[in-house]
Amino acid sequence: MTFSLGKGKKPNKKTKKEAAPKFSGASPSAEAWANSVPSTALPFARAPGTLDGSMLGDVGFDPFGFSTVPVGPWFTGFEGRNGSPSDLTWYREAELIHGRIAQLAVLGFIAPALFGTLPGNEWTGVDAYSNTNPVEAFSQVPGLALLQIFLFMTFLEIRRIGIIKEEGSNYVAGDLRIGQGEGRWNPFGLEYSPEQYEEKKLQELKHCRLAMVGIFGLWAQALASDESVVDQLGAGLVTPAYYAKAGYFLPEGI
Repeated sequence: MTFSLGKGKKPNKKTKKEAAPKFSGASPSAEAWANSVPSTALPFARAPGTLDGSMLGDVGFDPFGFSTVPVGPWFTGFEGRNGSPSDLTWYREAELIHGRIAQLAVLGFIAPALFGTLPGNEWTGVDAYSNTNPVEAFSQVPGLALLQIFLFMTFLEIRRIGIIKEEGSNYVAGDLRIGQGEGRWNPFGLEYSPEQYEEKKLQELKHCRLAMVGIFGLWAQALASDESVVDQLGAGLVTPAYYAKAGYFLPEGI
């Protein structure tokens, strides 16, 4: 039951629903491919227009079109998911971080067999760090040793997120405030010219890409052979057993 005072308009039961917002125009991905450019890395293919060569190390390699999708830091909410900092900066950030981890991993695969492993003790076990195959060593070392690595990585990640939030749209991909520059930690006293500094950044990027490919091969080979990388390489540099025993059956110089 309802009551009304005065002559008011009767409520319209058949209210018209609000029209859904209309979207027009091509998607960012479609626009990027519509403006595609020849790829330097893949001469037989084309690269999306987002890879125009303006970014350091850009050779037009993006066969799956990742650079055409707006993306940004997950910890900045919707602004980040819509691509802020700029999309390519965030992709470069991911490339550098993964590449740096891969470089350390390559070093970890090779160094133990070349320079030796850490000594064990009664608490950790005498042979806790003796395995030179990193795949097997991961399950052999004490849990607290792995926890130390995890906590250190967490500290670095929290620090990196803090720098990104502080810098905002001015953030430079991979900048951890280490190296030359005012107010930075520069333990080696690096002082490159602007041209040299750009060259060093390009060298790091190339090493990152090489390490990301290399670490996959190192991991797969260690998994398949159960031997360290150095042991496998060493076996290919020694005199074959048949040659040492019977000699080479062809004359010298042939």
